[in-house]
Amino acid sequence: MKKSFLLACICLVPMISTAATAPVVKKDAPLFIQVPQLSLDTANRVANATIAACRAKGINIAVTVVDRFGIPLVMQRDTLASSLPVQISMKKAYTALTFNTKTSTLKFQAASALVHANDILFAAGAAPIEAGGKIFGAVGVSGAPDGMDDEACAIAGIDAVIADLEMQ
Repeated sequence: MKKSFLLACICLVPMISTAATAPVVKKDAPLFIQVPQLSLDTANRVANATIAACRAKGINIAVTVVDRFGIPLVMQRDTLASSLPVQISMKKAYTALTFNTKTSTLKFQAASALVHANDILFAAGAAPIEAGGKIFGAVGVSGAPDGMDDEACAIAGIDAVIADLEMQ
């Protein structure tokens, strides 16, 4: 009986010392955070302006606009674009968001083991949507013969809403 009591006391000492060093939550810490989120209307404006920019060049593309969590808000495919660019545009948008940069600048990462990560695609054609120091999402484009044309269209789509986002 004495051995059992002694063993129980020895086992409780680490628990008591751990409880004493547990982090203390500040009373003034917020209970929630506010996250800037693109509206569906804004995402549609980005997608429509992106398609219009590529159409002006005679290019049929697919465009995906993802929110700040990488979840697609809008996916559009121009009338004559095939289905493959839809998948590629989503991966490009997710990659731009994940690395918070244009995908054309990710040459170092493209030569790393990161190429094996799911849903990542290191190819030019996407850019993050950033305004006022906040990340709102990203836009990815696929379908042009050159990824830099895809990226130019993506940037044109972002430019269509950037002034409004900056005002928020």
